[in-house]
Amino acid sequence: MSYLYNGSQIRVVHPVHSISVNKQSVAFADKQGRQSTKFANAIEAKQFVKWLVNN
Repeated sequence: MSYLYNGSQIRVVHPVHSISVNKQSVAFADKQGRQSTKFANAIEAKQFVKWLVNN
């Protein structure tokens, strides 16, 4: 699955094994490995985490 953020795709291959959040940064580990993404603000980071958990 892909999450579209500011015109770029964040590819996620489920299952997601772990999620770590620090203010605007979200790191997660999925089937392909570990990825880290920085968002413009904490609200956008929360929206991405919510999407990760629900999909």
